[in-house]
Amino acid sequence: MNEIDKHRRKWLALGSAAMGIALLPGRAFATLSTPRPRILVVNNLNTGETLKTEFFDGKRYNKDELARLNHLFRDYRAEKIKSIDPALFDHLYRLQVMLGGTNKPVQLISGYRSLATNNSMREPGSGVAKHSYHTLGQAMDFHIQGIELSNIRKAALKMRMGGVGYYPRSNFVHIDTGPARTW
Repeated sequence: MNEIDKHRRKWLALGSAAMGIALLPGRAFATLSTPRPRILVVNNLNTGETLKTEFFDGKRYNKDELARLNHLFRDYRAEKIKSIDPALFDHLYRLQVMLGGTNKPVQLISGYRSLATNNSMREPGSGVAKHSYHTLGQAMDFHIQGIELSNIRKAALKMRMGGVGYYPRSNFVHIDTGPARTW
C-alpha cells in the first residue's frame, strides 16, 4: 500500500508540473528561457518621438537604453522622468513576440505620470485611478500598429503577468507590472 502511494504522488507531481508548463504561452515562455536581445520600437504619440532600442542584450539590461526608454515614457506634461520598471518593457516585448509583431511599432499613449498629472486627469468617469501604477513607473497605455486591439488584450490576458485594462473606445490597452487583474 505504501509503495502505491509513493508512485501515485510522483505521477501527481509530474502531471502538475507538466500542466503548469503547458499553460504558459509557448512563444512567451521561449523568450523567458532563451537568452536573446530584446528590441523595441516605440513611438510616443504625444511628443512625436520614436525610439528603436535594444534594452536587453541577452544577458543584461543596457542602462543607457533603459535611460532612453525612461525619457520616452516620461510625463511630458510636467517634463518629469522616472525609472520605468524594466519588467514592463519585458512584458511588452513578450506580447509582441506572442502577436508576431516584433517589427511593428508600439504606439505609446501614456507611460509615467506624476502625481500632479494623474490627479489633474482624474475626472468622474475618466477611468484614471487615484493610486495608478502609472505614477510608480509600472504601467503603460498603448496599441501596436497593425495589430487588432482585441488581440493585444487577449494576448496580455493569456500571459497573466500583471494588470490588463481594455479601452476600445479610446483605442488602447493598459498593462502594468502589478498583481494580475483585469478590467
